[in-house]
Amino acid sequence: MKKEVIRLERESVIPILKPKLIMTLANLIEHSSDRAEFLKLCKRVEYTIRAWYMLQFEDLMQLYSLFDPVSGAQKLEQQNLSPEEIDVLEQNFLTYVFQVMDKSNFKITTDEEIDVALSGQYLLHLPITVDESKLDKKLLKRYFEEHHHDHLPDFADKYVIFRRGIGVDQTTDYFFMEKVDMLIGRFWSFLMRRTGLEKLLSRRSKRRHKPDPKKDDEINSETEQNDLSVERHRLENMELSFRNLLGKVTIQEPTFDRIIVLYRQASTKSKAERGVYLKHFRNIPMADMEIVLPEKKNPGLTPLDWVKFLVSAVVGLVAVITSVQLHEIDLWVGIAILSTVIGYCAKTYFTFQQNMAAYQNMITQSMYDKQLDSGKGTLLHLCDDVIQQEVKEVIISFFILMEQGKATRQDLDLRCEELIKEEFGESCNFDVDDAVHKLEKLGIVGRDTIGRYYCVGLKRANEIIGTTTEEMVLKAQQGISAT
Repeated sequence: MKKEVIRLERESVIPILKPKLIMTLANLIEHSSDRAEFLKLCKRVEYTIRAWYMLQFEDLMQLYSLFDPVSGAQKLEQQNLSPEEIDVLEQNFLTYVFQVMDKSNFKITTDEEIDVALSGQYLLHLPITVDESKLDKKLLKRYFEEHHHDHLPDFADKYVIFRRGIGVDQTTDYFFMEKVDMLIGRFWSFLMRRTGLEKLLSRRSKRRHKPDPKKDDEINSETEQNDLSVERHRLENMELSFRNLLGKVTIQEPTFDRIIVLYRQASTKSKAERGVYLKHFRNIPMADMEIVLPEKKNPGLTPLDWVKFLVSAVVGLVAVITSVQLHEIDLWVGIAILSTVIGYCAKTYFTFQQNMAAYQNMITQSMYDKQLDSGKGTLLHLCDDVIQQEVKEVIISFFILMEQGKATRQDLDLRCEELIKEEFGESCNFDVDDAVHKLEKLGIVGRDTIGRYYCVGLKRANEIIGTTTEEMVLKAQQGISAT
């Protein structure tokens, strides 16, 4: 298949489990005494960072309890708050949510990213749209008016899609109906080229759309170093051969590793809606990301399907009528023409039914397999993500300074990324600014006269942080069990 490459900005998330990270780094330390001090430091760093965020997370959960779609309305009624006070509280809640999303390295999907993602088809072959009349348009609009964000998508006043992590999904099958659609699509493209319609449409599309810098058919040598390139294998790019048409083929689609959708349903005349919905999904193919959209309309035949359907019917009937009028029709030729028209119409209908069945199956799968959590569960997951990422950033930065000595901020950033690549085979855009800020806040890193960062010794670092509450509790439990 012809290669189609999607380029996305490399993310700051560290895709390594914290226990594996700590044990791997500890094993790189030569002396056993230093290794023990390092493991103690890792625990104290985690306990301290967790304590920093605990009050903020508690406020977040208390606010969410007021806007929980299930029980929030009752709690708001008990609070006896005015509409203006509720507006302030919900904006405070959104502020906390967006802060946690940022700390968890989730990004708001832009129109450009969505256009790239939906520029192809994977397993979903129906046009899915959102019923905007069922979505609130005030909550997010008010938030973004007060909190500026660059490159917001057009639908940001109704719902927001956060994404994090890039993966790959592959499916192997015969795809008979999809191959028939592909052949018909290529035939239509051939007709459009022959009739000159393609040039006319391409001129209009060039006026409306700018060239997409994130998508290319070939890997460009000038691709920025921080960009992540992922290949997409589609049936539309498949080479025509009997083996490919009659045998199994493998298609490949980049995935968003994690997606979170935030929205509110529209209010009715009898009820003012205050609930905020949070849906958490995993491993969503980019080309099929419509399955996570809120309040989807029931899909129908595409405009192109109707055009093909009607044009085929008209052409077939005109051919039969013309032949009858000329008295030159052969019975079997007429039957063949009518059979072709009826067969094509039947094929269009059954393809639509098959796509509807596939759509229903994907919706069911997204509910049971792809959806990780919703509501409070999503927030708890995010809070833990924040702590895990912060701890990993601090540990890696301190380890580099400890093992490789003083470094400028730029050198430290590069060394941390090289360590992740060499020891774990993973790539990420390391957030050195956040890591250094946390290390300075802990008091275990300083700067010399020329601005280079250096760390204190392991034993001194443990003394500076001091014994944590968790350690005291563990000692007390051990003392009780010993007696």
